[in-house]
Amino acid sequence: MLPRLCAPALLLVAAPVTAQQSTAADGEDIVVTGRGLAERPGDRAFDTVTIEADRIAQSAANRLETVLADVAGLQQFRRSDSRSANPTSQGLSLRGIGGNASSRALLILDGVPQADPFGGWVAFPAYATGRIGAIRVTRGGGSGYYGAGALAGTVELDSATPRGAEPLLASVALGSRSSVDAQGSAALVRADGFATVSAAYARGDGFVPIVAQSRGPADRTAPYEQASGAIRGVIAAGGGTELQANVAAFTDRRERGTAFTANRSEGADASLRLVHRGRWGYSALAWLQARSFASQFAAVDAQRIGATPTLDQYNTPATGLGGRIEVIAPVGAGRDLRFGADVRGVEGRTQENYTYVAGLPTRRRIAGGATRTIGAFADGSTTFGSLLLTLGGRIDWWRITDGRLREYTIANGAPLTDARFADRSGSEATGRAGLAWTVAPPLTLRAAAYRGWRLPTLNELYRPFRVGPDAVAANAGLAPERVTGVDGGIRLTPAPGLSLDATWFWNRLTGAIANVTAGRGPGTFPGVGFVAAGGIYRIRQNLDAIRSSGIEIDARAELGRLFAIASWSHADPTVEASGAAAALDGLRPAQTPRDLVSATLGWRRDAATLSATLRHAARQFEDDQNSRTLAPATTLDAYLALPLTRLVSVELRGENITDTRVEAGISGADIVERATPRTLWLGLRLRG
Repeated sequence: MLPRLCAPALLLVAAPVTAQQSTAADGEDIVVTGRGLAERPGDRAFDTVTIEADRIAQSAANRLETVLADVAGLQQFRRSDSRSANPTSQGLSLRGIGGNASSRALLILDGVPQADPFGGWVAFPAYATGRIGAIRVTRGGGSGYYGAGALAGTVELDSATPRGAEPLLASVALGSRSSVDAQGSAALVRADGFATVSAAYARGDGFVPIVAQSRGPADRTAPYEQASGAIRGVIAAGGGTELQANVAAFTDRRERGTAFTANRSEGADASLRLVHRGRWGYSALAWLQARSFASQFAAVDAQRIGATPTLDQYNTPATGLGGRIEVIAPVGAGRDLRFGADVRGVEGRTQENYTYVAGLPTRRRIAGGATRTIGAFADGSTTFGSLLLTLGGRIDWWRITDGRLREYTIANGAPLTDARFADRSGSEATGRAGLAWTVAPPLTLRAAAYRGWRLPTLNELYRPFRVGPDAVAANAGLAPERVTGVDGGIRLTPAPGLSLDATWFWNRLTGAIANVTAGRGPGTFPGVGFVAAGGIYRIRQNLDAIRSSGIEIDARAELGRLFAIASWSHADPTVEASGAAAALDGLRPAQTPRDLVSATLGWRRDAATLSATLRHAARQFEDDQNSRTLAPATTLDAYLALPLTRLVSVELRGENITDTRVEAGISGADIVERATPRTLWLGLRLRG
């Protein structure tokens, strides 16, 4: 596969490449940014948080999902990170509207949607932190600017650009449990463009995911091995135009802590973007995604003595193809008007062996389909003195096609199920409006209202799945999710380097897709087959709604060499349900804590940095019926960088240094799974 070959090769070529600076022969100033069009002035009206490159590089775990935790309220479905979690649990969400495998926040990299084409989850090992130059998180749905799917908000990643005096960056660290974490990047810089090459590699023996009180002989460590690489080129095309090309690939291997629980993810992406910054600005983008995913599942006996295979999702190929064009009109000073169109098409299928007898599968399942979304959007803002008004909207036309589920016996090919699901189509109109009023230079008041939507993923529509003894059936009739919300807040900047943002929000997510309990084992159930004693049978359904309201507070301070970052999200979500899901009415969505807190205090002097990060997650429920409770968890991370020479620094990193038990899941007979325990790192970083 391309990812396996690409990452090691890039790591080898990264070292010898050096940067070169030159000037244009005719003396013309050429500015090549490698970025998209300028940020929208109207975004001042929304709840937006930016994470800069220095903070990204100083994460104790050195992983994107940990960096994103700086923005309280931005969470994955489960507390585990991408070293031990099942990849399908890593969907992003915001503002307490719940989640599942699929992301309810739109993640983009250089303008390209990043969610898995089949399942909507995020392949976090594909994004080495050294490859990211900035992160911008906008809380609140309906942005629509980068495409459909921004139910809870948007997470924008910008690729790092060459740093002039640092054309060569490399780091390597050794950690607990025989872990290795290495990254490298190099740049070739010219006056009219640049090229970068980067690679990352990580591995570890892993920890035992099941807590000590629940373990048995069947439980073992969960090793991982991950690699990624990227090549990026940016060149000036004349007249304020630049061409940007990106190619990236990754591979990810994990095990879930027992026999027959291996996971494999692979992918390759390519994109081409033309950006013009003239009187009429424009951006034209085309992109391609290819993904492959495989996952094994096992049943463990009641005494946890042994594991037996139950399902082998041996291949889940998926592709995504899309394009986007955006135009900025010259409408005069103090005004901004943008409009454009985008298209995204995805297709994929799951291929699985199941119903094991004497250790061998007897049945096979193939399920999948395709979706396509075509949208047109407009976004504008204007200022009247100290008042900014902004309005944006889009209309999308969607289509779900080729849905199918085929099941047959492996021995003779006798059909068990051969279902073809009717094609469906529809349209959605969404948008957002906002205002920001600068009462006085230190104080800005803002308010916003929005409506967003998300199409069900192919995974939700067609693929049943299992977690331990629990089984969840798919639902090909799922309708799109839609969110309506409002928020209001203040921004206070009393002095340079000091800022405080406080936001109140209210959301109502209608048609929320959830895994609804419909039975308990032992027994045979539609869409999943046999569920053992202690297991729970669920089916994906559209709930009436999830209501969520709360507050978000973000503060930053730069006081000489001291710095502090704090973020707190308090959300109070409630399910509205009737009919078959009536038992859920008034309950809290699964895996949704009321409070999430992140606070960092640090000191820096030149290349030396010392920081500590405290994070807290309140208790949350494992299941839709709120019968299984995950305890609250407070963790402490630390980071220290000390320069040895002008080019070399030593790094000490500590994750969860108090070794707090962070409960990530409960399955079967109250079997508790944990997230990452204490992990210590010692490494070197080169800037050359």
